[in-house]
Amino acid sequence: MTASLIDGKAYAEGLRQRIAGAVAELTAATGVTPGLAVVLVGEDPASQVYVRSKGRQSVEVGMASFEHRLPETTPQAELLKLIATLNADAQVHGILVQLPLPKHIASSEVIRAIDPDKDVDGLHPMNAGRLSQVAAGESLDFPVSCTPLGCLMLLKDSLGSLSGADALVIGRSVLVGKPVAQLLLREDCTVTMAHSRSRDLAAICRRADIVVAAVGRAEMVKGDWIKSGATVIDVGINRVAQPDGKSKLIGDVDFGAAREIARAITPVPGGVGPMTVACLLHNTLQAARQRTGLPPAKLY
Repeated sequence: MTASLIDGKAYAEGLRQRIAGAVAELTAATGVTPGLAVVLVGEDPASQVYVRSKGRQSVEVGMASFEHRLPETTPQAELLKLIATLNADAQVHGILVQLPLPKHIASSEVIRAIDPDKDVDGLHPMNAGRLSQVAAGESLDFPVSCTPLGCLMLLKDSLGSLSGADALVIGRSVLVGKPVAQLLLREDCTVTMAHSRSRDLAAICRRADIVVAAVGRAEMVKGDWIKSGATVIDVGINRVAQPDGKSKLIGDVDFGAAREIARAITPVPGGVGPMTVACLLHNTLQAARQRTGLPPAKLY
């Protein structure tokens, strides 16, 4: 068996097209254009690339894009003042502060300062609490962390119903592991959470119909850990040096070996990665609809 590839790039493109259609409908019906504000503090090259991509894709789907670039030395109080201004701005429906922030700024305080309804990155403690309380099958009428939401979309597109599946989430971060587990519980999966210190992780993995690897260790999950016919979502992005001096992006799963056993698997790159920005746009659209009193649009 050779696993089929779960093409996150293609799915993200289709999702953006559906978002563009929904944005046009919303603007025509209400006069409201969804607006996304992205705040970048400092000159981190990778963060600059991400911010440009988010701004470009926002405009491509018909949204308003507001970029705020602040110097590395910006005091925390000044950043919090900007967030308060964006919270009060009716043209801004989503706010994202690009992480990581400079060391003198407390990320947790910045995240908590964002209006939870405008927290389109889904990181505010109130939104994490909302997710922990959501019942099976209940509508997600609040922002959900983008990468976990992207994982769910890819799984549902690949498998259809997830009800009853044994799902393993490897990784317990608040960014991916915990919210992915909550989303899978909502889909009626039987969920196990494991991590790098779990005993006999290989044996736990071999029981799973669905494996979501988000532990941040290159090729930690071996091919022979995968159950025959399982579906594998690899969230890991690890830059590994090659003998020729160049570097290569690889995931948390030994892709070549796992592909010979799994039913379906995401590649790295080109799997989960493209979904993150697409889900950010999805969340911004939903936040704008909420502000106008409309229910969430069903786009997946």
